[in-house]
Amino acid sequence: MAELTKEEEKIAEQIAAENKKRDSVMGRFLADSVTPPGEGDIVEGPVIEVIKDRVYIDLAPYGTGIIYGREFINARDIIKKVNIGDNIAAKVVSLENEEGYIELSLKEAKQAIMWSEAESAILNKTTFDLPVIEANKGGLILSWQGIQGFLPASQLKPEHYPRVNDGDKDRILEELRKLVGTKISAMIISALPKEGKLIFSEKDPESKEKKEIVGKYNVGDVLDGTITGIVDFGVFVKVEDGLEGLVHISEIDWALVEDPRALFKVGEKVKVKVIEIKENKISLSIKALKENPWTGAQSRYKKDDVVQGVIIKFNRHGALASIEEGIAGLVHVSEFGGEDKLRAKLELGKNYSFKITLFEPKDHKMTLSFVENK
Repeated sequence: MAELTKEEEKIAEQIAAENKKRDSVMGRFLADSVTPPGEGDIVEGPVIEVIKDRVYIDLAPYGTGIIYGREFINARDIIKKVNIGDNIAAKVVSLENEEGYIELSLKEAKQAIMWSEAESAILNKTTFDLPVIEANKGGLILSWQGIQGFLPASQLKPEHYPRVNDGDKDRILEELRKLVGTKISAMIISALPKEGKLIFSEKDPESKEKKEIVGKYNVGDVLDGTITGIVDFGVFVKVEDGLEGLVHISEIDWALVEDPRALFKVGEKVKVKVIEIKENKISLSIKALKENPWTGAQSRYKKDDVVQGVIIKFNRHGALASIEEGIAGLVHVSEFGGEDKLRAKLELGKNYSFKITLFEPKDHKMTLSFVENK
């Protein structure tokens, strides 16, 4: 410990004398059921002196607190801004050191208070405007009160979500990096003080505003919307400011859709039907506004009919053959003894004869058997 000058020793002696004067009344305060602080507790009081490498804090009626040694060094940046009379909070490290003072830690107190504020923010669903300081393939790194936290890409709002082909991680990272240097309104959804971890979310499932917007709509509503994004699994459609819904690829058309980008462009106006409302989200359909080709199919086809079909797709189950626009059946791979043999017999885009082996128009199901021309 550094040696004190005579002037500093004199000040220390004066403080010690004041402590002794209070000792006579300390018992009365404690007798009056005032609970004294314990190690690890956060205490608060005014700064009564700052000298060389120590800070003294008045913790009446318990005595005088001191920040010195390693704790002083750890909190130098904070102490530089402290003036006599400032009220500051500190964490009790020891109830009585070798000099009779209550030893305190300013830095630990700041961290304890900060994590307490984080827990309170989670409870109150407080939203902060936070800077994006870094991006990785999983999401964004945000800064809150000097602590870096993680915002997973899955917790981004639709307008910030990286919409890229085939979930390409490099493209995702490229899109996320565009947000570095900007600010995002986010909530803390998880705080782990021992690990120093914070998890953020840009989404607010309890948003009153979002509830009010979604509450205006009902399943079955037909709406005008604008396409705001196109991905492999469908298109995002904005129906009004603050509300965007997904048209899944299976809800785009009755016919097979391989690539939504071949059918739509961002900014294009479309009509959509609300098919589901769940957890403040709406699911939309475009094909629901088109005539269902399966409706009248029962009058045109029946089991054991031989029909003509065009191979439109191969999958692990076999080949998909379209017998008319919007109606297709599966030709199972087991009929050929393997995928290679199936592909040797059937070619994409070519027309073949098939026998209907299963036909359930209500469930939009059909299976076919290849009829080899003799």
